[in-house]
Amino acid sequence: MTAMNDKSSPVYIRFFEPADAEALLALHVRNREFFQTYNPARDEAFYTLETQLANIGNGKDERSQDKRYPFGIFLRETDELVGEISLFEVKRGPLQKCMLGYSLDQAHNGKGYASEAVRLVVEFAFKEAGLHRIEAGAMPRNKGSLRVLEKAGFRPEGLARKNVKINGVWEDHQMFSLLDEDV
Repeated sequence: MTAMNDKSSPVYIRFFEPADAEALLALHVRNREFFQTYNPARDEAFYTLETQLANIGNGKDERSQDKRYPFGIFLRETDELVGEISLFEVKRGPLQKCMLGYSLDQAHNGKGYASEAVRLVVEFAFKEAGLHRIEAGAMPRNKGSLRVLEKAGFRPEGLARKNVKINGVWEDHQMFSLLDEDV
């Protein structure tokens, strides 16, 4: 997987392994409030090692079924897990598309790591997974995420009104897409 091993990048992405469960749990615990701002509510069981191990196992199963590709975002210099990025809702046949989601440790925001991880996962999606279209959405107030998508070449397609329930409120999302021919 050459896209994920770009030596010039400050980060690399790779599929999660069971050995990553503790670091993944620590990432979520450390960023609980921050991630909660932009994500659907998670129950207490999510914040356990058992759930993180199960999620890693589910990700491996879904990857083998060509349904979801969950990656960790790691700092090249230290191998520290600093985020997650995922291609999910993979659709084949005449669609050949997926959704993109990502989250980055708040302590590492503003350093270009999310933008670089998106670049790497886009390369994987188009060159290795053979997808044609990637879709992504971000709440209009999530300026950082909007910038990440725009920097990666995603084009705005419109507003999905009351698209995702976050913290008990149906939130609008600015929808974006990127086609294999755009890169």
